[in-house]
Amino acid sequence: MATGSVPAVRAFNRFYTRKIGILEEGLLQTRFSLVEVRVLYELAHRDQSTAAALAAELGLDPGYLSRILSRFKGLGYISRKPSPEDGRQSLLSLTAKGRTEFAKLDVRQNHEVEELLEPLSDAERTELTAAMGTVERLLNPTSTQDPFILRGPRVGDMGLVVAQQALLYQREYGWDERFEALLAKIAGQFIDEFDPKREKCWIAERGGEVVGAIFLVKTEDPKVAKLRMLYVNPSVRGLGIGNRLVEECIRFARDCKYRKITLWTQSILVGARRIYERNGFKLVKSWPYRDIGHDLISETWELEL
Repeated sequence: MATGSVPAVRAFNRFYTRKIGILEEGLLQTRFSLVEVRVLYELAHRDQSTAAALAAELGLDPGYLSRILSRFKGLGYISRKPSPEDGRQSLLSLTAKGRTEFAKLDVRQNHEVEELLEPLSDAERTELTAAMGTVERLLNPTSTQDPFILRGPRVGDMGLVVAQQALLYQREYGWDERFEALLAKIAGQFIDEFDPKREKCWIAERGGEVVGAIFLVKTEDPKVAKLRMLYVNPSVRGLGIGNRLVEECIRFARDCKYRKITLWTQSILVGARRIYERNGFKLVKSWPYRDIGHDLISETWELEL
């Protein structure tokens, strides 16, 4: 190792921890420590987890984590239920109160990062994020995965999802603005009529960027749900994101006691059709369709749950 590397890394650590406020008593000017915020983050981005899995993921002493979880339990932020696979373990998940608290922290952290980046030009921001990626790659050379997370939608996500999907299919298939209008109508209806007990949207995020999405919505038949607006950006295809999104839809539909999932797609969307088929969907109907600027074959697929 070069003799100057150790002091250089330590100097950078001192600079960065001071810059982002880690040394303050409460992160983001709150009553929570950095570790507590990170635990909330992990729970917010998982449907459920065991304490052992959290401790392993975060590299925390189990006793220390247990004290944090006890505090969160007292605040009403987490719930516990026995694991069906191992009765000695409890499955942890955030309550509605916990998710509300995390959402406030998430907004505050985004705001602080925006303030940190505000003086930088676009070129400087690109240089900074590239440098961060280099640091992560060099210090984590054994990682073989391309990580992504699935989360619920935030303010601004719906417009972004509509824009990304409209541009994607315009470039790849030449679909016109009528498809964008259809997407906007579906997203708007989801927001206006959202039923959290029967409907859900998952946003796929990688490296802080939205890279895909899927919706599960109710229909007029209380036993039938509809899968809508699945897409994955070309830059992250091959990582299993599309399949994971569909799997989450199916799991949620079963939890909601739906008997069937239906979806509408086009025969030209070969990649999506493979995902549907892999997850047990069956093609039940097809017909000519031209409402988005091209002669297409529309299809209805169904999955019996």
